[in-house]
Amino acid sequence: MTMPWNSVSLESILAMILTVLFAVAGVVNLARLGAVKRDFARWGYPAWFPLLCGTLELFSAALLPGQQTRALGLTLAGAIMIGALFTLLRNREPFRHLAPALIFSALIVITAAARS
Repeated sequence: MTMPWNSVSLESILAMILTVLFAVAGVVNLARLGAVKRDFARWGYPAWFPLLCGTLELFSAALLPGQQTRALGLTLAGAIMIGALFTLLRNREPFRHLAPALIFSALIVITAAARS
């Protein structure tokens, strides 16, 4: 049974977008490709830290689709992004690195606002 578009909420659409973004980010961090390893090392984090970040990102992605778990998923996603933004700003990363984190953060805030 499919739902008509008018019954799909903005919150649900945004949550699905965030789910995909955090799932992709989680897989990228868990894969620890060269750029990921270099960035985390340059920022002073231990070698295992991308694994922790990737796991938390995937956990957040798993929580976001469910209406009952979405608030927890948004909270976890927000905490992840606070850490990411802190890292990027502390290390004076260029705007091209900061922009995706700002977009993720804005989507989290907008999705949380759409819940009310």
